[in-house]
Amino acid sequence: MNVENISPEHIPPVRRVRTSTLSARTRKGISFIIAFCICLATWIVLSGRFDALHLTLGVLASGVVALGAGTILISWRGLGRLPRQWLGFIGYIPWLLYQIFLANLHVLYLAFHPRMIELISPEIIHFKSRLKRPMSLFIFANSITLTPGTITVFVSITGEFAVHAIDEPSAASLPGKMEEKVARLMGE
Repeated sequence: MNVENISPEHIPPVRRVRTSTLSARTRKGISFIIAFCICLATWIVLSGRFDALHLTLGVLASGVVALGAGTILISWRGLGRLPRQWLGFIGYIPWLLYQIFLANLHVLYLAFHPRMIELISPEIIHFKSRLKRPMSLFIFANSITLTPGTITVFVSITGEFAVHAIDEPSAASLPGKMEEKVARLMGE
Protein backbone atom coordinates (compact mmCIF):
# COMPACT_ATOMS: atom_id res chain seq x y z
CA MET A 1 0.00 0.00 0.00
CA ASN A 2 1.34 3.38 -0.98
CA VAL A 3 1.33 6.02 1.77
CA GLU A 4 0.42 8.76 -0.69
CA ASN A 5 -2.88 7.05 -1.50
CA ILE A 6 -4.17 6.97 2.08
CA SER A 7 -7.01 9.35 2.77
CA PRO A 8 -7.87 10.74 6.22
CA GLU A 9 -10.93 8.44 6.41
CA HIS A 10 -8.67 5.38 6.46
CA ILE A 11 -6.62 6.55 9.46
CA PRO A 12 -8.08 5.17 12.70
CA PRO A 13 -8.74 7.72 15.45
CA VAL A 14 -6.25 7.89 18.29
CA ARG A 15 -7.71 6.58 21.53
CA ARG A 16 -6.35 7.58 24.86
CA VAL A 17 -6.13 4.78 27.34
CA ARG A 18 -6.64 5.76 30.95
CA THR A 19 -4.33 4.06 33.37
CA SER A 20 -6.29 5.22 36.39
CA THR A 21 -9.92 5.96 37.10
CA LEU A 22 -8.89 9.11 38.97
CA SER A 23 -8.35 12.38 37.17
CA ALA A 24 -4.92 14.02 37.16
CA ARG A 25 -6.24 16.75 39.46
CA THR A 26 -7.54 14.20 41.97
CA ARG A 27 -4.25 12.28 41.92
CA LYS A 28 -2.35 15.53 42.48
CA GLY A 29 -4.64 16.40 45.39
CA ILE A 30 -4.20 13.00 47.02
CA SER A 31 -0.42 13.23 46.52
CA PHE A 32 -0.49 16.62 48.23
CA ILE A 33 -2.48 15.30 51.20
CA ILE A 34 -0.26 12.23 51.69
CA ALA A 35 2.96 14.28 51.36
CA PHE A 36 1.58 16.94 53.72
CA CYS A 37 0.67 14.36 56.37
CA ILE A 38 4.07 12.67 56.14
CA CYS A 39 5.91 16.01 56.33
CA LEU A 40 3.81 17.25 59.25
CA ALA A 41 4.24 13.99 61.18
CA THR A 42 7.99 14.18 60.61
CA TRP A 43 8.02 17.82 61.74
CA ILE A 44 6.12 17.02 64.95
CA VAL A 45 8.29 14.01 65.81
CA LEU A 46 11.58 15.79 65.13
CA SER A 47 10.70 19.15 66.68
CA GLY A 48 9.12 17.78 69.86
CA ARG A 49 7.36 21.11 70.40
CA PHE A 50 3.60 21.32 70.56
CA ASP A 51 2.97 25.05 71.09
CA ALA A 52 0.93 27.06 68.59
CA LEU A 53 3.95 28.77 67.01
CA HIS A 54 5.85 25.58 66.22
CA LEU A 55 2.76 23.72 65.03
CA THR A 56 1.85 26.65 62.77
CA LEU A 57 5.38 26.73 61.35
CA GLY A 58 5.15 22.97 60.84
CA VAL A 59 1.87 23.27 58.97
CA LEU A 60 3.24 26.06 56.77
CA ALA A 61 6.52 24.26 56.02
CA SER A 62 4.73 20.97 55.34
CA GLY A 63 2.28 22.75 53.03
CA VAL A 64 5.06 24.40 51.03
CA VAL A 65 6.99 21.13 50.68
CA ALA A 66 3.85 19.15 49.78
CA LEU A 67 2.77 21.78 47.27
CA GLY A 68 6.16 21.95 45.60
CA ALA A 69 7.14 18.29 45.75
CA GLY A 70 3.96 16.32 46.50
CA THR A 71 3.87 14.60 43.13
CA ILE A 72 7.59 13.87 43.34
CA LEU A 73 7.41 12.40 46.84
CA ILE A 74 4.28 10.36 46.13
CA SER A 75 4.52 8.75 42.70
CA TRP A 76 1.39 7.01 41.45
CA ARG A 77 3.44 4.58 39.37
CA GLY A 78 5.05 3.08 42.45
CA LEU A 79 2.19 3.54 44.91
CA GLY A 80 1.59 -0.21 45.19
CA ARG A 81 5.22 -0.71 46.29
CA LEU A 82 5.07 2.07 48.88
CA PRO A 83 4.06 0.01 51.96
CA ARG A 84 6.74 -2.61 51.24
CA GLN A 85 9.35 0.12 50.74
CA TRP A 86 8.43 1.79 54.04
CA LEU A 87 8.79 -1.54 55.81
CA GLY A 88 12.09 -2.04 53.99
CA PHE A 89 13.32 1.34 55.25
CA ILE A 90 12.66 0.18 58.80
CA GLY A 91 15.27 -2.52 58.19
CA TYR A 92 17.59 -0.39 56.07
CA ILE A 93 17.95 2.59 58.43
CA PRO A 94 19.44 0.60 61.37
CA TRP A 95 21.84 -1.16 58.98
CA LEU A 96 22.89 2.20 57.50
CA LEU A 97 23.35 3.72 60.97
CA TYR A 98 25.55 0.75 61.90
CA GLN A 99 27.64 1.29 58.73
CA ILE A 100 27.96 4.98 59.58
CA PHE A 101 29.11 4.03 63.09
CA LEU A 102 31.73 1.61 61.70
CA ALA A 103 32.94 4.20 59.18
CA ASN A 104 33.22 6.78 61.99
CA LEU A 105 35.43 4.37 63.92
CA HIS A 106 37.58 3.84 60.82
CA VAL A 107 38.00 7.59 60.22
CA LEU A 108 38.74 8.06 63.94
CA TYR A 109 41.42 5.35 63.65
CA LEU A 110 42.93 7.12 60.63
CA ALA A 111 42.86 10.53 62.31
CA PHE A 112 44.64 9.38 65.47
CA HIS A 113 47.05 6.88 63.96
CA PRO A 114 50.73 7.89 64.30
CA ARG A 115 51.31 7.13 60.59
CA MET A 116 48.16 8.94 59.45
CA ILE A 117 49.86 10.48 56.41
CA GLU A 118 50.87 7.03 55.13
CA LEU A 119 47.41 5.51 55.66
CA ILE A 120 45.35 8.23 54.03
CA SER A 121 45.39 7.96 50.25
CA PRO A 122 42.45 9.92 48.86
CA GLU A 123 41.17 8.87 45.48
CA ILE A 124 38.15 9.22 43.27
CA ILE A 125 36.77 5.90 42.14
CA HIS A 126 34.42 5.41 39.22
CA PHE A 127 31.93 2.58 38.91
CA LYS A 128 28.65 1.73 37.18
CA SER A 129 25.77 0.84 39.45
CA ARG A 130 23.24 -1.80 38.53
CA LEU A 131 20.46 0.38 39.97
CA LYS A 132 18.08 1.80 37.37
CA ARG A 133 15.42 3.88 39.12
CA PRO A 134 16.22 7.52 39.91
CA MET A 135 15.03 7.12 43.52
CA SER A 136 17.30 4.08 43.96
CA LEU A 137 20.28 6.07 42.66
CA PHE A 138 19.31 8.96 44.95
CA ILE A 139 19.15 6.74 48.05
CA PHE A 140 22.40 4.99 47.16
CA ALA A 141 24.28 8.25 46.49
CA ASN A 142 23.09 9.79 49.75
CA SER A 143 23.88 6.65 51.72
CA ILE A 144 27.44 6.78 50.37
CA THR A 145 27.76 10.46 51.32
CA LEU A 146 26.34 9.87 54.81
CA THR A 147 29.04 7.28 55.45
CA PRO A 148 32.21 9.01 56.74
CA GLY A 149 35.25 8.59 54.50
CA THR A 150 33.25 8.64 51.25
CA ILE A 151 31.52 11.42 49.33
CA THR A 152 29.49 11.04 46.17
CA VAL A 153 30.95 13.55 43.72
CA PHE A 154 28.91 12.66 40.64
CA VAL A 155 26.00 10.43 39.75
CA SER A 156 24.35 10.13 36.35
CA ILE A 157 20.87 8.94 35.50
CA THR A 158 22.51 5.92 33.82
CA GLY A 159 24.07 4.87 37.13
CA GLU A 160 27.63 6.04 36.66
CA PHE A 161 29.18 7.12 39.97
CA ALA A 162 32.27 9.07 40.96
CA VAL A 163 33.00 8.76 44.68
CA HIS A 164 35.80 10.36 46.68
CA ALA A 165 37.22 7.90 49.23
CA ILE A 166 39.65 8.78 52.00
CA ASP A 167 41.65 5.53 51.71
CA GLU A 168 41.86 2.17 49.96
CA PRO A 169 39.60 0.18 52.36
CA SER A 170 36.85 2.80 52.02
CA ALA A 171 37.12 2.67 48.22
CA ALA A 172 37.23 -1.14 48.08
CA SER A 173 33.83 -1.47 49.76
CA LEU A 174 32.00 0.27 46.90
CA PRO A 175 29.50 -0.44 45.40
CA GLY A 176 29.26 -3.60 47.51
CA LYS A 177 26.64 -4.53 50.04
CA MET A 178 25.10 -1.05 50.23
CA GLU A 179 24.07 -1.26 46.58
CA GLU A 180 22.56 -4.71 47.19
CA LYS A 181 20.57 -3.40 50.18
CA VAL A 182 19.24 -0.44 48.19
CA ALA A 183 18.34 -2.71 45.26
CA ARG A 184 16.44 -5.05 47.58
CA LEU A 185 14.76 -2.09 49.29
CA MET A 186 13.58 -0.57 46.01
CA GLY A 187 12.65 -3.88 44.38
CA GLU A 188 15.31 -3.87 41.66
